[in-house]
Amino acid sequence: MPFSSLQQNWFSNLRGDILAGIVVALALIPEAIAFSLIAGVDPKVGLYASFCIAVVIAFVGGRPAMISAATGAMALLMVTLVKDHGLQYLLATTLLTGVIQIIMSWLRIGNVMRFVSRAVMLAQLPELDLSVERVSWITYAMVAGGLAIIYLLPRLTKAVPSPLVCIIVLTIVAMVMKLDVRRVGDLGELPDTLPIFLWPDVPLNWQTLQIIFPTAMGLACVGLLESLMTAQIVDDMTETKSDKNQEARGQGIANIVAGLFGGMAGCAMIGQSVINVKSGARTRLSTLIAGVVLLILLLVLGPWVKQIPMPALVAVMVMVSIGTFSWASLKNLFIHPYTTSLVTIVTVVTVVYTHNLALGVGAGVLLASLFFARKIAQVIRITHTDHDRIRAYTVLGQVFFVSAETFSQAFDFSKNHEKVIIDLTHAHFWDLTAVGALDKVVLKFRRAGTEVEVQGMNEATATIVSKLAVHDKTEALDRLLEH
Repeated sequence: MPFSSLQQNWFSNLRGDILAGIVVALALIPEAIAFSLIAGVDPKVGLYASFCIAVVIAFVGGRPAMISAATGAMALLMVTLVKDHGLQYLLATTLLTGVIQIIMSWLRIGNVMRFVSRAVMLAQLPELDLSVERVSWITYAMVAGGLAIIYLLPRLTKAVPSPLVCIIVLTIVAMVMKLDVRRVGDLGELPDTLPIFLWPDVPLNWQTLQIIFPTAMGLACVGLLESLMTAQIVDDMTETKSDKNQEARGQGIANIVAGLFGGMAGCAMIGQSVINVKSGARTRLSTLIAGVVLLILLLVLGPWVKQIPMPALVAVMVMVSIGTFSWASLKNLFIHPYTTSLVTIVTVVTVVYTHNLALGVGAGVLLASLFFARKIAQVIRITHTDHDRIRAYTVLGQVFFVSAETFSQAFDFSKNHEKVIIDLTHAHFWDLTAVGALDKVVLKFRRAGTEVEVQGMNEATATIVSKLAVHDKTEALDRLLEH
């Protein structure tokens, strides 16, 4: 790597990247522990995964300043596997997840995932639930104080990231005043040793593959979906571009490393990535710092980290939620076409109801595709002109499974013409249904004794018609008459 590129990607923003990495490392700890508990594994599994993934992705990822670690979206997909087969099968699944993601990167998956959804990070909101033990008015007061620090401090100075100040100040207040609030240590035991290399203790046979493959495929898809969406958000925030296919490959490599060091599969984190950028990060160094500092906090400063009050981290996540939510989208629901607004609503409702990002985006993409197909199907026009006993039809537009019926119904078979010309110069046939509609029209005319000439097909249309059509086959009319 040329020195100029090394400088730009790693050392062009030293102070901002180091401070931002520290903030993110603090925010990663409770998230990794919580997601480990969701998956049903020891907190060490999520914490080791977060360290491994953050460090590896800093070198091999395609989006500088983006944070990847153990995530809730991935943890939810692991629950059944861990319950039925245990940790070792989860580690094997993590390895396979990485392999699948690398294969997807070779297939240029980044080129076909160019949709972006503004997300709101709500993972910490249970910490504001009064039904949870030790959540009281003190918790709300501390969150309010934390938000005041986060939003007011930048008006006085931007020398230090306000989220970092928020965490430090509230930790000191909670310790000095001995406040009865939930702390990071309440979530689970922190590891006190370095992760070690280990190969999953599972049989290397077909039965094992049958067990882990469905979960691995789900993890690979959800992980890439969230990672590429996060990359696009960071692209927009920093007004820079990133290599989505390199990011997909990097996610795969990072997950393989995580699985070999006792960690669960992970992906990019929207909330932590936004914290990172808003705290001043711009290069790969911030991601590396986040991973390294995370391990240092666990191994060296564990007793102090355990004292961090959860309200401090809630305040940081609320700041992220406010910052990442597109408030204009609420107004746009009443301005944009109803189809666009409906896609937005369906996507959000599905994600919230199922807690599955992939299902929500899938539902939104499916609905958007149906609306698009319906719109394109309406953009088809068929006109005709008569000369003596010859009728010439001119087709304009896209003919596929939605518009095929419109195409078929546009021809008048009741007139007695010696010849019919179908001009497809300004049309495009896309699928088997469209070709079938053309067959139907041509053969129906020929059955009535009318000569038919199809002309003007572009190369793509001619290829699919030549391959799938039957009207130009000698036995086509006989076969039609048999039916």
